[in-house]
Amino acid sequence: MTNTIRSTTRVKGFNDAEMDFQLLRQLGSANYGGASIGEVLSCAALMENENADEWVDKFLKFANKQELDAINRYQRQHYISSKEQFLKASNTYRSVEYFIHSHKPEHKLYGLKSRDCFLNYLKLTSYHFEFNFITYNKQQLPYYIVSPNHEVSQRKTILIISGFDGTIEESFIHYGIAAIERGYNVICFAGPGQMDSVRFNTQTFFEPNFEAPITVLLDEIERSYKWMGLDKLALMGISFGGYFASRTACYEPRIKALIANSPIVDLCSYILGFADNDGSDFQDFCYDDIQHIPDEIMPPSLKEQTANLLLRFGHHLMSETITYLQQFNISENLHLIKCPTLSLIGDGEGGEPLRQFNYFINHVKHQHSYKFTSNDGADTHCQVINLGFANCVVYDWLDEVFV
Repeated sequence: MTNTIRSTTRVKGFNDAEMDFQLLRQLGSANYGGASIGEVLSCAALMENENADEWVDKFLKFANKQELDAINRYQRQHYISSKEQFLKASNTYRSVEYFIHSHKPEHKLYGLKSRDCFLNYLKLTSYHFEFNFITYNKQQLPYYIVSPNHEVSQRKTILIISGFDGTIEESFIHYGIAAIERGYNVICFAGPGQMDSVRFNTQTFFEPNFEAPITVLLDEIERSYKWMGLDKLALMGISFGGYFASRTACYEPRIKALIANSPIVDLCSYILGFADNDGSDFQDFCYDDIQHIPDEIMPPSLKEQTANLLLRFGHHLMSETITYLQQFNISENLHLIKCPTLSLIGDGEGGEPLRQFNYFINHVKHQHSYKFTSNDGADTHCQVINLGFANCVVYDWLDEVFV
């Protein structure tokens, strides 16, 4: 009889689909050093109840551990090891930030911890980087500029915008590192209502006219970072950012290429698709009501999403939020997009995202598209489980556009 085994670690996800996606999201970032597969699976194995509070508790302990380890290795002059640990700590704090409602002080606390670890990571790289803010409608909106080395110069440039719950640090891990490796300048920006902006502004909510802050940003870059040049500027929108980026490309002529991942033309219908509801038949509720809704009517993960939805769009009632969301619609404006466009989607994203993807590619000129499948290992939302291949598709196409 033998008791020899290979490992006590097991690959086991969650029964809750949304929490399982967040687990895949964290695992996928290992592609670019944003996580350790072993640590993520270890955290998941410690969770018994599959709820937000438990995720925060378990992953926060790992984030603290990773950050302290990074500091210790830095003090011992192990700079490469320290850099790697700071990057993981930044992304683990981000996953903690995600599961805390945006009006709670802990949300800002761990978001700023994520940022601080990311800045420590950047300081240990060979990149040139800048972290700054633009002022827009009395809000301080953050952005990073990162170049492949300290010899700053005009290069092909990609501006990356995340969506509802992504951060500019995560955007850099998922898509920016791949751009840097290919010789691009990278700009990561957070507009009104986005996760990073919530860290620095007590009152900031999503706005439908996303081209307005982007125009302020580009004006600032042309004025203060003349070395960059914007002759070859691509705009990539991730998740809800697919709407923000596409809306911007309708009105901002400095955008020379658009990547919509995935393309969203009607944000209200897209969001209501998560609840399999078109919004015409529901009982109205407010933020305080959500915790009292039975789980069989609204599963716990959907409650988390809905609570944050009300907070981030700045309305008290769900009915008010739906009315406001109807302004986030560019279905009649797609003819204004003149630049080459790449549309991406995973075929596992569901009916409403696929419907909007098809509408987009049928109404935008100069259109290229790629539908990721399970055969690609990338059928998930934003291809989080195969970012390496997704970036091959994105940057090979963009290199050919900017030849």
